[in-house]
Amino acid sequence: QVQLVASGGGLVQPGGSLRLSCVASGSIFSSYTMGWYRQVPGNQRELVANINSSGSTKYTDSVKGRFTISRDNAKNTVFLQMNSLKPEDTNVYYCNAQDHMWSYWGQGTQVTVSS
Repeated sequence: QVQLVASGGGLVQPGGSLRLSCVASGSIFSSYTMGWYRQVPGNQRELVANINSSGSTKYTDSVKGRFTISRDNAKNTVFLQMNSLKPEDTNVYYCNAQDHMWSYWGQGTQVTVSS
């Protein structure tokens, strides 16, 4: 089992930056695909970015070129560097860990982009 604790959200002006962090415990971190999600209409969660155990990454189109996901396996941590933030990026961002059997969720961290 995995427990995830997300942090790093806050209030930032358009064009600014934030770095989200998610610390995992309780399992073998390096074997999981780690991702960041946010809410979309219909109360669904949209994949923002993920990174697998080999370091391959995936991004939703709206954040390509602005956000970067990375991981530090020695510290059981995944990061989301968010640059050139836009008001439409405002959301609660949820950390996720996925293996072949289970999906685990963190509590979410609020990102607000506003002047």
